[in-house]
Amino acid sequence: MWRPDGSDLRPWKIGVLISPKVKMEPLRIGFLGGGAMCEAILRGLLDKKVVQSSDVWVSDVAESRLEVMRGLGVNATANGRKVVEKASVILLAVKPDTVPEVLRDVHDLIKQSQLLVSICAGVPLQALEDLVPDGVAVVRVMPNTPCLVGAAGSAYALGKNASLANHANIVEAIFGAVGLTVRVPEKLLDAVTGVSGSGPAYVFMFMEALADGGVCAGLPRDIAKKLAVQTVYGSAKMAMENENMHLAELRNRVESPGGTTIAASRALEANSFRATVIGAVMAAAQRSAEMRTKPSPF
Repeated sequence: MWRPDGSDLRPWKIGVLISPKVKMEPLRIGFLGGGAMCEAILRGLLDKKVVQSSDVWVSDVAESRLEVMRGLGVNATANGRKVVEKASVILLAVKPDTVPEVLRDVHDLIKQSQLLVSICAGVPLQALEDLVPDGVAVVRVMPNTPCLVGAAGSAYALGKNASLANHANIVEAIFGAVGLTVRVPEKLLDAVTGVSGSGPAYVFMFMEALADGGVCAGLPRDIAKKLAVQTVYGSAKMAMENENMHLAELRNRVESPGGTTIAASRALEANSFRATVIGAVMAAAQRSAEMRTKPSPF
């Protein structure tokens, strides 16, 4: 589990289960798709020594991406079938509309002993399970863009053939290398989209507004941006290091009676700040559900 300072963080008590850790066999991971998210996950795995570079295979259609992968010391090829032949864990990281083609191309090579992990947005477990041989374990994971800096908030859901004792631990070992990982029922992944999937955009927008406010109050723009970003980072770190404290209590500690902060909080409340954020989360979750329930291309 990740903290900003790199130390361990106990599982958050939010109604989801983190599986107990058990000793695993060395992983052989094959990435179908070598884009930015694949690279971020791979860098985390190698940095945390979760896997040896010689035990990683990556396929991609772009030679430029394969060159990046080779630069990391892993096996890179344009042939996805070779990746599947070598891997014990197949990590699917392609564009959602290419999933059927990619999996059909390797269908005859996928074995029941392998685990398929998908980070393809909007592709449900049932659709994935329909594209692999019967009995193959499938897990769906939703990381977010802070994965690129080793600070992801990833949620995963187990398919019907995936086990808590084995497959969940593999997923947590992989995605725990790039941030926080929690397990949820698949029906909650739309809500996850609203909070952590789309959440970085809300935070960036808030930081932008905070910096603009500083400029409006007279600060040079570069200083306003630095202070806004550091304030959000420091506040997040405080929240993580005080996980048993309600967020409102942390806020109240800053709000002195009759002071500047309570005046600012009043202005935010008057303009429906919290209701607006809640509405944004719900809008993203609803849109995620709409995209998921469209007629399946599979």
